[in-house]
Amino acid sequence: MKKFRKVLDGLSSSSPGGVASPSCGSAAGTPTSHAPTPQDIHVQETLVSENFQICKTVRHGFPYQPTCLAFDPVQKILAIGSRTGGIRILGRPGVDCYSQHESGAAVLQLQFLINEGALVTACADDTLHLWNLRQRRPAILHSLKFNRERITFCHLPFQSKWLYVGTERGNTHIVNIESFVLSGYVIMWNKAIELATKAHPGPVVHLSDSPKDEGKLLIGFESGTVVQWDLRAKKVDFRIYYDEAIHSVSWHHEGKQFMCSHSDGSLTMWNLRNTARPIQITYPHGKILKDGRKESCKPILKVEYKTSRNSSEPYVIFSGGLSYDKSGGRRPTLTIMHGKAITVLEMDHPIVEFLVLCDTPYSNEVQDPYAVVVLLEKDFIVVDLTQSNFPIFENPYPMDIHESPVTCTAYFAECPPDIIPILYSIGAKQKKTGYSHKEWPVSGGTWTLGSQTYPEIIVTGHADGTVKFWDASAITLQMLYKLKTSKVFEKPKAGEGRAGELVEEDPYAVQMVSWCPHSRLFCVVGISAHVILYRFSKHDANTQIVSLEVRLQFDSEDVISPSEAENNPCFSDPSSPQPPGSPGSGTQDSLPCLKVKSRPVRMPPGYQAEMVVQLQWVDGEPPQQITSLDINSAYGLLAFGNCNGLTVVDFLQKTILMCMGTLDLYGAADPYQRLTRSPRKNRQSTSGLTELSDNQVSMDMERSKSPTSDHVNGHCTSPTSQPCSVGKPRITGVPEGPRLTRRGPGRPPFRKAQSAACMEISLPVSSHTEESRENSFSRSRSSSVSSIDRDTKESVTTLQFGESYGRKGDALPTACLWVGTSLGVVLLLPISIPTEEEERMEEPITMGPSGTVLMLKGSVLRFAFLDCGGALIQSPYEVWRDPNGPEDPDRPRRRKLINFSPSSSQEACGDGHLAVVCSEKQAKVILMPTQAVLFTHNITESSFLLRADVVSVCNSVCLACFCANGHIMTLSLPSLRPLMDINYLPLTDLRIARTFVFTNGGQALYLSSPTEIQRLTYSQEMTDNLQDMLGELFTPIETPEAQNKGFLKGFFGGNAQTFDREELFGEAAAGKASRSLAQHIPGPMGLENMKAAAGGVVGDLARARIALDQRGERLGELEERTALMMNSAETFSTHAHQVMLKHKDKKWYQL
Repeated sequence: MKKFRKVLDGLSSSSPGGVASPSCGSAAGTPTSHAPTPQDIHVQETLVSENFQICKTVRHGFPYQPTCLAFDPVQKILAIGSRTGGIRILGRPGVDCYSQHESGAAVLQLQFLINEGALVTACADDTLHLWNLRQRRPAILHSLKFNRERITFCHLPFQSKWLYVGTERGNTHIVNIESFVLSGYVIMWNKAIELATKAHPGPVVHLSDSPKDEGKLLIGFESGTVVQWDLRAKKVDFRIYYDEAIHSVSWHHEGKQFMCSHSDGSLTMWNLRNTARPIQITYPHGKILKDGRKESCKPILKVEYKTSRNSSEPYVIFSGGLSYDKSGGRRPTLTIMHGKAITVLEMDHPIVEFLVLCDTPYSNEVQDPYAVVVLLEKDFIVVDLTQSNFPIFENPYPMDIHESPVTCTAYFAECPPDIIPILYSIGAKQKKTGYSHKEWPVSGGTWTLGSQTYPEIIVTGHADGTVKFWDASAITLQMLYKLKTSKVFEKPKAGEGRAGELVEEDPYAVQMVSWCPHSRLFCVVGISAHVILYRFSKHDANTQIVSLEVRLQFDSEDVISPSEAENNPCFSDPSSPQPPGSPGSGTQDSLPCLKVKSRPVRMPPGYQAEMVVQLQWVDGEPPQQITSLDINSAYGLLAFGNCNGLTVVDFLQKTILMCMGTLDLYGAADPYQRLTRSPRKNRQSTSGLTELSDNQVSMDMERSKSPTSDHVNGHCTSPTSQPCSVGKPRITGVPEGPRLTRRGPGRPPFRKAQSAACMEISLPVSSHTEESRENSFSRSRSSSVSSIDRDTKESVTTLQFGESYGRKGDALPTACLWVGTSLGVVLLLPISIPTEEEERMEEPITMGPSGTVLMLKGSVLRFAFLDCGGALIQSPYEVWRDPNGPEDPDRPRRRKLINFSPSSSQEACGDGHLAVVCSEKQAKVILMPTQAVLFTHNITESSFLLRADVVSVCNSVCLACFCANGHIMTLSLPSLRPLMDINYLPLTDLRIARTFVFTNGGQALYLSSPTEIQRLTYSQEMTDNLQDMLGELFTPIETPEAQNKGFLKGFFGGNAQTFDREELFGEAAAGKASRSLAQHIPGPMGLENMKAAAGGVVGDLARARIALDQRGERLGELEERTALMMNSAETFSTHAHQVMLKHKDKKWYQL
């Protein structure tokens, strides 16, 4: 522990305007040099650099851009490959592992080494990889890079160590799985086809060994040629030619016939007795037209031909094959043919691949399928084949995060323990019905609840206005509750003015959320400049939703001239509404974007809407999007701001408490020099425009701001941006709003809301740059700005309610609202709230600006409050009570408030508290009420912060920051010492920038793809315990024995013939392959070591089993040697006795 003792320096009470001069030039942790205060602060900081380490924990959601699928029928685990080189391995709930190929090449095919704890991947860069699954985080054991041929298909027979690899040239190579080197045995395409054939057969699209004889290999070429190759004799048994291209082949389990799917939508059945022509040709979805021709059909991309014990009729399952006439208006289909019954299952998305799950891993046994796993482009379903109506299983994985594009995220750790069960009980009523009653078939692996678990909740907002609550405890993710914000509004109808323009848009898209888990108040900000307040109730209710409308908008007449429109900001005067007949007013003026339901609405248990606040249209322009939000249940206040100003709402009295432009918040203490605008002809000059005040602040800090912050963080501060361009909210993960230029009222006000995964953004580039640009984020602000008059509107970028000191002379803390702006200014608004509950509901609340507290470089991102001992002070809140619960006449319900006042939380440290303020560029810690700057740290010069949060880690607090250049940093509090600085994401994209959030316990998350959430930890303690929290992928299971088919079937050739592949493919028989054909890249471990490389109990069991096997082998060898010695001794004794008898009666001279 390092003890810090700092003498606090403050400003004299005569300092004009209450502006604390920032110590910009001081180093981190250096106090400012002013008159000392009468207090000393003693803070013992316990955090050190060794407490921090970046590590990815788990990835949730649907694999982005999936390409292939594989299943281990013994271990019952499933693997999904993706176009970006990722592998997702799934087992029972809690067993979910993500691995990534370093090359990033698309995964073409996956092959499990069944019941061996290993996986082979074939990638688009013509490389084979062998993965070890006997450890909690899979690792590559071997890689084999093909240099001259491209891989098209792979096949690994059950219990074989030889992998067949087909290539684009039509050749088939054989790879030893143990050593991962090529065999000298090669099946060349020109030997597989007839010499008289002039055309190349095309790439290899299928490889499989015959169920009847493992020495027979069936090779399918794309052109329609199928060849059975005798591996022993090294010759062709038969060749099949068909006019249509082949996509897949599937054997009957007896090995006497097989089925092919073709590009014309046909299925052909072939019998080995007569390969001249197919014994059956069917077009499942094609009809014969009147003229006798067949309907043209789409290709059948895959077919599975499976037999069942319970029925003499086989299952034929395939994807595609619809006629072109019907497929135009139909969705992708999976067809299940069982006897004469044909069932067509329509899918919501295109089918990538499907697998039929069977009980046995042996291809020569009755398959008895029980389920079909269908991998779609944006979904993953499993169909139950054991029921006639083919229901689907309820998916236990969170595969529907992207059901509607994610637009914002929030992460809450250490929630109240009762909140998750309550949300789950309410959300259980929202679940769909009709699922299969059987257990989820992908049930492999083991997972146990870790010892260090606490309630965690992730909240996601979506483009369609839905909000989802997820249980994220113990690194899992389970859906709890779903809220639809669109139900608050009337549905827009086409052709009805403003609603007609929005009918094809996403007007309900969620921009940001604010949630208090203790009071269960929930607030949602939408893209249509609306704020919805929800209260939680266990009972349903018929409620009249209160609707408030706010005019907070600039007017076009405030712009001096067209030439200055891009540089001169406008300033609002909400108290002076525009006359109805004034120029520029349209039919949409003084109207909100959406219409709230005016009738009482029946609301089910859960979150129920209580109030909606909407910004109005002005001069034919839609309102600016909301950039900041905070709510406090104890005060009963809601505050939000945008690039025009600030609005405070009393949601207990359902009134607008304050609506002010940003300039009006300064009062007479504006720290910037602003040039007065020309007043409008029909109204007075805008208030709040004053001449240069005594506390003029240098503009140097403004020159260091990033030109992209107005787009990323909701600020309209770039000197090169449009004057009325809609900014982004402070909370990341918010859809980009429209770029509003001066236009007529007929232009649609909103474009389609984009998800946080696919947002595009315009990055203004200044002609004067101070450093080289590493990426699109790390650009400095233009240094050409000479005055605030050259800048655009000043946005309210962050808000925070809390107990603080509104003015320097205050002796006791009161309710305050801290306001941070895009120009780095921190303002403080003290609030006077009646203490009695009856007065609170009737008496008005008073609040007003008290001047500027301090200034920072860049837009203000975050506020937090510490007591003088360094502990985090939580905001006051109201204890939750059910608003629709039954009344008790003996005990009237009263509000129960929990207040964390700085004066009440510390006696030894005296009065006052510390305020932590973080901006895009720097962080400061100030002492209240003296407003003295204690510590200043310039976090970054060449880039800027996207996210900053004060979080608790290891029973202490720190400031966690995510920078635009991809760095994750932590700073100690209150001294702002750098504790960690790691370049986590060198190439940051906008999706990550908008969705990155920190939370307590050393955790964070971001949207790694449009469909996946990546969680990570920056705590060394959690990194050390991560292995115990992850699930085991491999479980020691005895391989099921092959069925005994009886004497008669074996006598008549029913049993599969086995052969020694080592004799054919080994180096002694086949020789070595050409070194130039493929390059072996060894991994850190060999296959023999792989079997013992597992952690935990499962690894101990595996090692014990392997040791027992080895001990048994040694004992067997010892027994054999003992028997040989006994035989040798008996032989020697026999020979000795014979010699003795031969020479028994002879004299010595006769010898």
